Amino acid sequence: MKVLLVDDSATMRRIQKTQLTGLGISEVVEAGDGSEALTKLQAVMPVDIILLDWNMPVMDGFTFLKKVREDATYKSVKIIMCTSESEKSRVVEALKAGANNYLVKPFTPEALKEKLGI
Repeated sequence: MKVLLVDDSATMRRIQKTQLTGLGISEVVEAGDGSEALTKLQAVMPVDIILLDWNMPVMDGFTFLKKVREDATYKSVKIIMCTSESEKSRVVEALKAGANNYLVKPFTPEALKEKLGI
């Protein structure tokens, strides 16, 4: 399983990467914002899952989500929003835009495993 981890916080990426490694996922590609993530996504396809932060500079996660969902190339990629945005309206907005699931930070390795479906 290959995961694209998108978060502007290097610390958060390190924590999530450690959780993924603990779940047996060793193919992790990292990006610090949505723009960098789009470039990396094109370069490293196929990607199975994108773990996506909402609030980032350059291109936020919601904009990235909409751009990815506009391109049929990525229709099979599962996108999980991993963000501190916990308002119900924001969750609904992300799901309507094409997110497959939603995790509110901070989350446990068990919660991540459940959302990944492994």
